[in-house]
Amino acid sequence: MTFRIQTDGDSRLYEQIYRHIRGEIRSGKLLSGERLPSTRSLAEYLQVARSTVDYAYGQLLSEGYIESRPCRGYFVCPVEDLLLLDEGMAVSGASGKAEQGKAGGEAGKAESAGMEENPDSGAPGRDRTERARPSYEVDFSPYDIDMTGFPFSVWKKITKNILTFADSDLFAKGEGQGDYGLRCTIARYLHSSRGADCRPEQIIVGAGNDYLLLLLEKILGRHVRIAMENPTYIRSYRIFRSFAYEIATVDMDEWGMRADRLEDADVRAAYVMPSHQFPTGIVMPIGRRMELLKWADGGEDRYVIEDDYDSEFRFRGKPIPALLASDRHGKVIYIGTFSKAIAPAIRVSFMVLPDALLERYRKDCSFYSCTVSRIDQSILNEFIGEGYFERHLNKMRKLYRVKHDLLLECLARLRTAFRVSGENAGLHLLLTARGGMGEGELVRRAAERGVRVYGLSESMVEEAPDSRTVLLGFGGLGDKEIREGVALLAEAWTGKT
Repeated sequence: MTFRIQTDGDSRLYEQIYRHIRGEIRSGKLLSGERLPSTRSLAEYLQVARSTVDYAYGQLLSEGYIESRPCRGYFVCPVEDLLLLDEGMAVSGASGKAEQGKAGGEAGKAESAGMEENPDSGAPGRDRTERARPSYEVDFSPYDIDMTGFPFSVWKKITKNILTFADSDLFAKGEGQGDYGLRCTIARYLHSSRGADCRPEQIIVGAGNDYLLLLLEKILGRHVRIAMENPTYIRSYRIFRSFAYEIATVDMDEWGMRADRLEDADVRAAYVMPSHQFPTGIVMPIGRRMELLKWADGGEDRYVIEDDYDSEFRFRGKPIPALLASDRHGKVIYIGTFSKAIAPAIRVSFMVLPDALLERYRKDCSFYSCTVSRIDQSILNEFIGEGYFERHLNKMRKLYRVKHDLLLECLARLRTAFRVSGENAGLHLLLTARGGMGEGELVRRAAERGVRVYGLSESMVEEAPDSRTVLLGFGGLGDKEIREGVALLAEAWTGKT
């Protein structure tokens, strides 16, 4: 590994070292498992302070590019475990306006022709109300995330810069679909991270999935018959029911929704989470995805609604492309959110519409204003475009992987009495009793020991009286809480310490 330090450049020394090594890893010149020079030897070679190399290695370590092995040194992590986004994704300032005028001209004409929640936690589940709840020593909530890793200083810096240099345009009414610069950045993000190609004109930005589903009802129309899995994201189910949609539950197997049952269900749309189904954790294989798209192709007005829930956190195998990436005939309505990956308070979600539905949106719904402030859109645009989002995700994936592996290690003592599933992605596991206790008793006994677990039936559209499964979330817990929580569950369920 050879490179020269530029002492007369704008970037700091540690940034040059960090960027060079990161580039070598991303390009495959530094291979997985390859040992890096020690901080002392690299500092001597580059003629810089050892603390400078320590700082660069620390940044690479926190983002998941390298790992530290005790008494052995630093080694390159598998590149397939990392989220790799294109450089310079943000569209802002004069260049953004120029691109908006050129690429967005047709969309602007179409839009002008037609014109004269409870907070979204970023995680599916039952509504969490503000009423008093019993206190628990350990809460295995599948909805919580670890906010200790949030880059507060970066977010503050971006916010300060945007407000400092803002002009009157930032405080003017923006486009109904969201600022074009952010939509360009989201389109590039989808291409880089999810393998999906779309135009910025197809993207609608909104404050949470609730708003996007409400908007989708205006586009699809009322009294639509829609298929959903059971169990499923219960909040979406309730929203669809509020539209007077008729819900048809379709059987699931180990690969997700049974596409061969959709014809008999006589539905117009199917709501699925193919990259990580909540709450079962199923990752839908390519064969089943093709079956879903084939079903949608069989009718002129059929669509698959893809909720790309929790797709960022995968701990085994290579990243799974979005279903949208396989759509060749405009049959997938894609919904994504930044709430789970960044923070619940971000409240920025987005929807990608097929061209046929985009025309309906422009005709019937283009007068709706965007529900996300332009300041928040500008902050998020820069956070993603300047590479901070990529670094944050890689850091959090490594942090969650450690918690994930620790929880599996602790659960080894319960393997004889319980089956563990859903362990390859997401921020929760499923624990199913092999016999004896049902879900209700599992939840009750855990609560008596001061531990909160979540029954699978909370996500059921139709009741499952024989459920023996509970969800154990680990995103918001520390290592000590995970160990103590599992120890208390072992006592509650098996009588063993």
